[in-house]
Amino acid sequence: MIKTVLNPSRDQWEQLCRRPSAKKEDIAGSVREILYDVRAHGDSALRRLTMLYNGVELQSFRVTDEEKKRAGKSLTDDLKNAMLIAAGNIEKFHCSQLNNETPVETMPGIQCWRKSSAIEKVGLYIPGGNAPLFSTVLMLGIPARIAGCKEIILCTPPDKSGLVNPAILYVADMVGIKSVFKVGGAQAIAALAFGTESVPGVDKIFGPGNQYVTKAKELVQSEGIAIDMPAGPSEVLVIADEDANPSFVAADLISQAEHGTDSQVMLVTDSINLLEAVKKSLAEQLNDLPQSKALNESLYNSNLILMQSVEESICFSNLYAPEHVIIATKSALADSEKIINAGSVFIGSFSCESAGDYASGTNHTLPTNGHARSYSGLSVDSFMKKTTFQYISEEGLKKIGKVIETMAEAETLYGHRNAVSIRLKTISHE
Repeated sequence: MIKTVLNPSRDQWEQLCRRPSAKKEDIAGSVREILYDVRAHGDSALRRLTMLYNGVELQSFRVTDEEKKRAGKSLTDDLKNAMLIAAGNIEKFHCSQLNNETPVETMPGIQCWRKSSAIEKVGLYIPGGNAPLFSTVLMLGIPARIAGCKEIILCTPPDKSGLVNPAILYVADMVGIKSVFKVGGAQAIAALAFGTESVPGVDKIFGPGNQYVTKAKELVQSEGIAIDMPAGPSEVLVIADEDANPSFVAADLISQAEHGTDSQVMLVTDSINLLEAVKKSLAEQLNDLPQSKALNESLYNSNLILMQSVEESICFSNLYAPEHVIIATKSALADSEKIINAGSVFIGSFSCESAGDYASGTNHTLPTNGHARSYSGLSVDSFMKKTTFQYISEEGLKKIGKVIETMAEAETLYGHRNAVSIRLKTISHE
């Protein structure tokens, strides 16, 4: 069950911020073999690995138009409508991220500016299995389309019948993803990174996955293939005071623990009464959920922490740098301004983290494992690159030329100096 920590001293905070280290086999060697196999043998390796890991023999990996049509027929109207509303909110929020930068004159005759261009080919990995993350198709596909990526490739594992989850296919079609392939696991990352006869190689890979997928992304990144961000187990930290609703807080902790036994959830509060009430509500709510055993494993890695004040709770949160932070305090809006390290912030008692996971509009692909100290969550910018431009006139070079020559000479880069000097001589002889 979840642990209780009362008034920890500052020198204990670092220990409390450590994420659970699951006992995992060393999978790097196995993943390297998969990457090499796919790189060397292409589709034949994918067929062999799909049979081995997914238990199905496939002749073609591409999802057909007929399969996409059938997928829509198997979903309820309520689910389709929910997907449509969520897609609209996600699109509205991400469209607001587009902006054009104006040229800046740094000196007379010198203009500098930046231009955003979409990454041409991107690969999206969507886990299947027991929890097919069709919501992640929205979170990745919509900003990729808004950014203007010319080619969006989606890979997701098939079931034992050789079919892709219908909700994933329906959402992919909804957001305009034309190329969907029945490939899962580390082999999908390899196919996206290196390309095969069927699956096109891409310039950047996005999406969550198990430890094999995560390791594969890490390894292909070392070979120059860009990925979205470092990945780790999901997490939430709730900052609450005596005004918080304990059943809301308990529900938020449980919802995040649901992501897996290596997930971590935290309550940080200045109220012992709230802490005890949350502990009681956790036990009551767990009894009503079918996966209570797995949830208890996640909660074993988690903490209810009593601090001296809300201010101290916020300081601890900034040290922990959670993927999600929920602020359930009397002054939630003002307190939220003090959060500097978090993937996404949920303000007030009714801002449940589930809203961000599905439908409020913000992206649920966020930095975990403390990476919120230096990484942002996924956005339209994640699918774009920035190129700088400059235009220097004769007047501009005359004004800045001596500066460049002096600096280049100080670094003993005489060729750099000469590139300016030769131009200045030409100008002076005109």
